Amino acid sequence: MQPYDAPPPAQPVLTVTALNQQVARLLERSFPLCWIGGEVSNFTRAASGHWYFTLKDAQAQVRAVMFRGRAQFADFQPREGDKVEVRALVTLYGPRGDYQLNVEAIRRAGVGSLFEAFLRLKEKLGAEGLFDPERKRALPIFPRRIGIVTSPQAAALRDVLTALRRRAPHVDVILYPAPVQGQGAGERIAAAIASAGRRAEVDLLLLVRGGGAIEDLWSFNEEVVARAIVAAPMPVIAGVGHETDFTIADFAADLRAATPTAAAELAVSPRADWLAGLRGDALDLTRALRRQLADANLSLDHAARRLLSPAAQIAQQRLRLQGLAGALGHALRQPLHAGHLALAHWLGRLQARRPDPRGARQQLADWQRRAAGALPARLQQERARLAALAAQLEMLNPQRTLERGYAIVRDANGQVLRAPAQITAPGRLQLRLAEGSATVAVSAVQTSLLE
Repeated sequence: MQPYDAPPPAQPVLTVTALNQQVARLLERSFPLCWIGGEVSNFTRAASGHWYFTLKDAQAQVRAVMFRGRAQFADFQPREGDKVEVRALVTLYGPRGDYQLNVEAIRRAGVGSLFEAFLRLKEKLGAEGLFDPERKRALPIFPRRIGIVTSPQAAALRDVLTALRRRAPHVDVILYPAPVQGQGAGERIAAAIASAGRRAEVDLLLLVRGGGAIEDLWSFNEEVVARAIVAAPMPVIAGVGHETDFTIADFAADLRAATPTAAAELAVSPRADWLAGLRGDALDLTRALRRQLADANLSLDHAARRLLSPAAQIAQQRLRLQGLAGALGHALRQPLHAGHLALAHWLGRLQARRPDPRGARQQLADWQRRAAGALPARLQQERARLAALAAQLEMLNPQRTLERGYAIVRDANGQVLRAPAQITAPGRLQLRLAEGSATVAVSAVQTSLLE
């Protein structure tokens, strides 16, 4: 008898929904957003705006969905058989258990590498200065002949010719044919631009092509075309593709137009507008000339009213001359008469103020007699006064004091001493006597006569 084995622990039972959810999370973690290339098949656009299609290659296929929130930003709607590249998240559609792609973005196959090449060339040519605004040339205001570089079979040519014929039928147009897409199209476009430059028969060159995918417009993204545009001796307008399309040719051209028709409209102004402007200018000139003529007529009438006959003019000038002659004579006599009156006035004043020398001589003799009598008395008086002053001076003479037995005492510094307190013992003193001086030694000082 075999031993009894305990049953294994019960395993949790997953529902199909839970299983699909776990598989979906596993797929999403294992395959982050990536680019996947393939061919579109079974494309369907639902009423909700979502896109459903199959992405396949020669050996396999996978279902894909692009929801409306992402599809509205796509710049094209894929068709059956289109080669595309999608940026998608690998996931699982739970209700059916189908593995599918959740598409975030879509582009035509090869667009990514083409766009990278476009950016590299744009950066290179920009660094060389081919796109600098300072290099751009101004368009002629009145082009007489316009050249067009495009394919003779292009619809863009018809649009440009129609716009030019409508706006400026007087302008001549020369076509420089070149293919606008395909192998070698870029070199042939550059050759057509160079041919237009060598022939030097147009004032302005239009480089045009209708819209298309980036692969269709790639001829205008080639370096040889950009350098040919820059080397052209005439200004170049580029009108390639639609309003949202940008090419290297647009940056290299002197002016970019959104469409070929817009390029034609930028190249020429409507003749009707110029004619209307000229008619307005002619009307303004006519009005100005009429106004000037009317002003001239008024001035002529005014001058005619002021015009006098020659005889009347001579008589008028004669009267004026006579009046000027009288005024001149009066002007000459008046200062002379005034001078005579002034001279008589000053002569009268001079006679009135002229001094009488006889009285002065008499007065001078009297002063001389009085001076002769007064001078000895005054001299005697001054001598007496001088003698009195001399006596007073003699009394104040210090020498007389010294002669009476007095002396002048000075210390060693020559300072005159007046009191015993100023004397330092022992020491030396200088004595000034009536006759000479002496130096004495001081042994003691008596400050009081009683000591």
